[in-house]
This record gives sequence, C-alpha cells and structure tokens, in this order.
Amino acid sequence: MSHTTDRPRNSAIQEKLARLGIADEFDLVLHLPLRYEDETHLYPIRDLPAQKTAQVEGIIIDNKVMYRPRRQLVCQVDDGSGVLCMRFLNFYGSQVKAYANGTRVRLLGEARPGFFGIEMVHPKCRVVGEQEPLEDTLTPVYPATAGLSSDTLRKLIYRTLRQLREAGNQPCLSETLPEEVLRRHHLQGFADSVFFLHQPPPDAPADLLQERTHPAWRRVKFDELLAQQLSMRLHYQQRRHGSAPAMPPKNRLTSALLASLPFELTRGQKKAFFEISRDLAAVHPMQRLLQGDVGSGKTIVAALAALQAIENGYQAALLAPTEILAEQHYQKLRAWLDPLLTPLNASIAWLTGTQKKKQREIILANIASGNAMLAIGTHALFQEQVEFNRLGLAVIDEQHRFGVHQRMALREKGAKKDTANTASSIPHQLMMSATPIPRTLSMSYFADLDVSVIEGLPPGRTPVVTRLVADTRRDEVTARIREACLVGKQAYWVCPLIEESEALQLKTALHTYETLTLIFPELKIGLIHGRLAPGEKSSVMESFAQGEIQLLVATTVIEVGVDVPNASLMVIEHAERMGLAQLHQLRGRVGRGTTGGICILLYQKPLSATAQERLKVIYEQTDGFEIARHDLHLRGPGEFLGARQSGLPMLRFADLEKDEALLEAARAAAEQLLRDYPEHAQRHVQRWLGNRSEYLRV
Repeated sequence: MSHTTDRPRNSAIQEKLARLGIADEFDLVLHLPLRYEDETHLYPIRDLPAQKTAQVEGIIIDNKVMYRPRRQLVCQVDDGSGVLCMRFLNFYGSQVKAYANGTRVRLLGEARPGFFGIEMVHPKCRVVGEQEPLEDTLTPVYPATAGLSSDTLRKLIYRTLRQLREAGNQPCLSETLPEEVLRRHHLQGFADSVFFLHQPPPDAPADLLQERTHPAWRRVKFDELLAQQLSMRLHYQQRRHGSAPAMPPKNRLTSALLASLPFELTRGQKKAFFEISRDLAAVHPMQRLLQGDVGSGKTIVAALAALQAIENGYQAALLAPTEILAEQHYQKLRAWLDPLLTPLNASIAWLTGTQKKKQREIILANIASGNAMLAIGTHALFQEQVEFNRLGLAVIDEQHRFGVHQRMALREKGAKKDTANTASSIPHQLMMSATPIPRTLSMSYFADLDVSVIEGLPPGRTPVVTRLVADTRRDEVTARIREACLVGKQAYWVCPLIEESEALQLKTALHTYETLTLIFPELKIGLIHGRLAPGEKSSVMESFAQGEIQLLVATTVIEVGVDVPNASLMVIEHAERMGLAQLHQLRGRVGRGTTGGICILLYQKPLSATAQERLKVIYEQTDGFEIARHDLHLRGPGEFLGARQSGLPMLRFADLEKDEALLEAARAAAEQLLRDYPEHAQRHVQRWLGNRSEYLRV
C-alpha cells in the first residue's frame, strides 16, 4: 500500500488480500460492500417483522444442548416483551459457555415460526453490555475469502478510512475530474461517495444501495467506465500516430474481381469495403473490426481488402482458427483471385502446421520472396520461421479465437523496414467476427477499434427455420433426414463430444455415426471431428461439398466457415448443452443456398432454467445481434470476450446491461477530458488501471 502505516504488517493477510485483488490503498477503499445489515435499530421481540432481517437484544434465560432430532444448541432469549428461541445446528463448545444463562446478547437474523416458538436459526450473535450503544451507520458486508472474514475486512477498511480522514490529504481519494465534468454529468464528489458506501447513515435508501443506483454508486461506476474509455481512446490515438504503408485504391484488381462475380455486393458489403479501403489508404495502421452475421458475406469484403494491398505491391495474410476454415477460405479465394493474380506471376499460399517438410519449405520460400501475395493459414502463419517480404495487411477471421500475443506476433511479421520506405511501419489489421458484438460491449471493450457492420443478408437468402424437438421424438427426426436426403438434399448431424463421458453421458459423434449407419443403409454417411488427420478432414469435407456424402456426422469443428449450399437440414444433439453463439454459428451452416434450411435442436429433459432460456432465444430469434444481446445477459462479458481481453481487469462495479446510459455519459466525458483536460485524463487512468492497460496494444 502507498503508506506503510496502512499496510497490514502480517504477510499472511497481504496474501489473502491479494486473492481479493487488493494490492494497495486504493484497491482497499474500492473493495466495496456486497450488501448492508441494519444494526442501528432494535426491535422488541413481540414486534419482530416477518421475513425480514431484524435486530433484537435480550437476556439468555435458558441454554441447553439437545440431541433430537439432531444435535443443536438451543437458547431462550427474553427482552421483557417476549421470548425468542436462538438455535445453532453447528456450534463450538466455546459458544455453549459464551451463551450461558444471564448473558446479554444482541441478535441479527430473520425470525420465523418454529418448533420452539418464534426462532432465529444461526443468527449473527454477540455478547454486549447493558446500554451498549448501537451502530450509527449501516454495517457493510464485504466480499471475503478463506481466512479473511467480512468483519476483519471491515476493521481494516474502517481504520484506513479513519486515517485518510484524519490526514486531510487523501491522495488515493483526491478528485480526478474537473468541476465542469462533475456539473455536466451531475456527479457527486469521489471521496464523499466512497465514504458513504462504506458507512451509509441509517436513513440511507436501502433499495438504491442494494440496486447500486444511489448517486454514490453512480459516481464509482462512472469513474470505472471512464477509466476504461480513456484507456481505450488513448491507445487508439497512440496507434493513429503509428506508421503503416499507405495503400490507396487503384481499382484495377478490385474492379476486375467485382466484374467477375456472379453476384452484386449488398449495400452493407459496399459500405464496409468503402470504410476499409479508406483506412488502407492512410499512413497510420488500420485497426478495424468487420462484423457481420452468419452468411452476410464478410469473405468477399476481406478479399477486396487483400486485393487493394496486392495492387499496391504489398502482401496480405489471412489467419483462421481451424484448418477446415483456413482451407475453405483458400479454396474460395483461389477461385476468385487466381485468374487475377496468375497473369502477374503472383500466387496464393496455404500454410498449416501439418504440411510435409518439403511442401512447407516451398510455401515459406514463396512467402519470403513475395511470390505469394496472399498467405492463408492457421496459427502456423505467425510462427518464427515464417517471413514475409512486404506484409501490408493482416486479416484475422474469428478474432475472438486468438489471444493478444498471437495477433501481435502476426502484426510484427510486417513491423520491419519497408524496402520502399526508410521508416519502420506495421501492417494494417482487419479483424472479422461472425459473432455479433452487442452495442454496449462494442462501446466499452471494443472502443479502441473502428467497427464496420455488414447489415442484412445477400439477396435470395432466407432465414433458417428452427425446430425444438425432444429426444423422445428421435424417430420423427430420422424420418425427416431420410426424406430430405432421398430427394437430393444433404444434412448435418452435429454432436458435442467425440468419445463417451460418464459425467455428461452425451451422445457422441462416433456412436451416432455407427447408429445412423444402421438406420440409413441406403445413404452415404461421412464422419468428421477434430481428431482426424488434416488430410482426412479435407477429404471428407470435399466429398460432402461434391455431394458424394449425403449425411455428415460432425462435432462442432464445422461451427465456422463451412459453406455447402446444398446442405439444407441440420440436427444438433444435446442443444441444451450448447451456448447461444455456438448454436447460432452452427445453424448458419445450413440455408446457404436458395431453398432455405431447417435446424432441428434435439434436447433432453429435464431442462435447467438457463437451458430453457437459451433454447427459447435461439428458437425465437434469427438476428445475430439480438441473440448476442441475450448471450451477453446470460453469460456476462467475461466469457463473451474470449481471448481478446487476456489480462484485462473486468468491470467490477458497472453493469453493461443496466448502466448503458452511464456508459454513454462516460464516453462523452472521455472525449472532453482528452480534448480539454489531458492531465486529468492521465491521472484518472493511472488511478484506476495503473499499468494494467497494456493489453490494448492489439
């Protein structure tokens, strides 16, 4: 802690504080209560309210250990207005002695009718003297950890607050915001807010405290959101001052590609490419997120961006999280771009971690020489032995699947002296996501990025029809599969696990494959899962794409990027076990042709409340952004963000769903502080984040 007098001398306590994320004085005073107990008022026993926590005081008139129906300590407490039974089902011998007859005690708990009359079971109980004063503030209950109780934390925090108040100079609680910002956003003082939340007066509105909507809570949450916004915008500005190769549109290769396509770009695709094209022409690094629902056509936009880099003499790299997706991109982009690149003696490279040594050496040489103007691959693309000749654009598909350091490694492949320039530059970066990001998440954790959204689906696409079917109706589902496949359609049957798990007892891909082979002797059935060799995966997917396989049994390895237009039916086993984002992604694998698609969600009863809610959302909604909003509500931002936020302290006080208006205010305040009060901005970020904001570099 910043003052040695405030630092707990016991190193064991320091270790326990560290488990709660408390490393210094500011962390300690920001360890705010979960809830409050009212020990400022005593109720007569005869007037105890029902189903409400209340405090009474009286004399123990009977104390005995009983053994029926189980061992328990039972005490009778008399306050002159009535008698209350106090029961402990788990107790120590010392408590039997402490609560001897004639002892005055103060109890806090919920009174209920019981076998012994009105009783409190395991109340908060302490021995008191006659006329002992009541608390003059509500009693905070703090998040605790093993060996460090809420009471211990309360004493430690109270002592620190007292020292801060007596010192007068409160550096860790000093005001970081200018008066103008406080007035504009109707904020009360920071120090006053912190003191209030730790020691609220008896008449403090309990509902506002509990719901965290009191002005004191509002100030703390505002400051937390503001620190996040400032940190994001500072890193955004820092990147804008960086150097990147300017790659203006030359409209040769891009126009040729558009002319060769059998379809027109949608308005959403055109808008997204315009924004990306403008960024590529700039001399500072693009850091743009391209969002689009499943099937919205992000790949063609990425292809146009790659061509803009190529026609400026720069290489492009496309990173995908799985070999199946990487190969799908390779096959699709090669079909589009080969006719344009071959006359230029340029090629497209596909690099994975499982290629044979000789083949890999040839590919690496083509990338290093610059003959391969577009490199597509998995994690293998950012390995040390991969060298680019002149990398200008890095495209990262399904960006949430990659961590900070992985994205940084790919970017640094181009962070070297460009042969045409003397200054060191880094490549532009385009990240793509088919998991739409809810607005509040985009405003907060993605505020350091420029965002393009492809709205709507290409013409001719119809929403997939979703059906919820109980596992007991499996025969109806198999009949539907047979009917579809016999008229020339194809189907997926998706299972969540590869091999048996006794704990979950889920249907597995292997078992399902064997079962369906017996059920459908007339159909050609394939099997694909993550443990197949890459060559086997490619072979199976190629057979499915060519229509040789009618029914493909698969794990969620097909979740992203797989595009087989003739596949119109999907069955998902144990849909109740999957998350909303995964269900939406899987569903997007069908209905990619012109005839629409059907997704059957097989579920097992009984369903948990969360599973019921997930299935209800996926059944009722087809819009990815609406599904993502529900997903954020169910899972919270931590799981939703994935590896992007590795190392990021999550929001502790603000709730993105409930505090959207406060987030808007914090965004506006961040812009004002950076523009008019840069010193206040730096001080605010330093207080809240210290050195913990470096993760935002990529």
